[in-house]
Amino acid sequence: MTIRPIRAAAVTTAAAALLGAGALPAAAHPYRPAAVVAGHADSLHPEDGVWDAEHHRFLVGSLRHGTVSAVRPDGSVRTLVDDPEHLVSVIGIQLDRARGRVLVANADPGVGLRHDPAKVVAGIGAYDLETGQRLFYTDLAAVAADGGRHFANDIALGPGGEAYVTDSFSPLVYRVRPDGRASVLVRDDRLATPAGAFGLNGIVRIGSTLLIGKYDDGTLWRLALDRPAELRPVAVAGPRPIGLDGLLSTGGSTLRGVTNTLGGSGADSLVDLRSPDGWRTAVLTVRAAADPAPTALVAGPGGSVYELSGRMDLLFQGVPDDRFTLRRV
Repeated sequence: MTIRPIRAAAVTTAAAALLGAGALPAAAHPYRPAAVVAGHADSLHPEDGVWDAEHHRFLVGSLRHGTVSAVRPDGSVRTLVDDPEHLVSVIGIQLDRARGRVLVANADPGVGLRHDPAKVVAGIGAYDLETGQRLFYTDLAAVAADGGRHFANDIALGPGGEAYVTDSFSPLVYRVRPDGRASVLVRDDRLATPAGAFGLNGIVRIGSTLLIGKYDDGTLWRLALDRPAELRPVAVAGPRPIGLDGLLSTGGSTLRGVTNTLGGSGADSLVDLRSPDGWRTAVLTVRAAADPAPTALVAGPGGSVYELSGRMDLLFQGVPDDRFTLRRV
């Protein structure tokens, strides 16, 4: 395991850049995002995003550049985090508001400008919300310590600031302490996938329970934080959501998500899950997505929810594009 501590650095330039990206108090720079934020940046291709209420901005990661950017009201972006020493492609992104930082899952799907086929990339980094400065970086592939393929995908935040990270290439969920120390929370062969397929993907916490989606087969799994060995599938009534990607909790008994066709099957859809019994069972409903290849739902201000399409379909076809969309749903 590699944990890199905070490094002293001048922040004047980064702070000035943030002023242009919406990092001002609410009274000085209110930002109520439009129903559709038509994003545009040089082949950004964001896979996940969050609403940063304190700074009145969306933050999105980049598969292509391995960065985190703040989205302006007009859809333009300004880079907040750029860590070329570690970040290849930013996959999941999560806010730790209590500690003033953004957490990012780092992996290498092979479409980023920093792609290196000789390396196994799976890690989590923490970066200051004001300056973008690195606070720690932890190599999760080293934590797994099995010599296998690994891909850090999504992040859920625990009640004490610990982060829970899914691994799409191995049947693992990691637990990362607020200081960056990490361990394997779950290793279970029922979560394994065929070589080359994406498995574990979206993860959310509802109370003391983690809910985890599996991309390749559309299954949903329930994990009690105090009893991780008791991992159980959720019995879902309704169509199987093949290509289940980002998940978003909208209440203790409701969960929303997206499916996409990036894995070669499934459909571009929005899914809603409701559970009457603490996520032992759930009922799923599906409707068509508004934009191609959605990968995440982002909780916006005032209870709003935005669907994110970073045009991964084009990126994986080898045709980088400058457009992305955040659409209220």
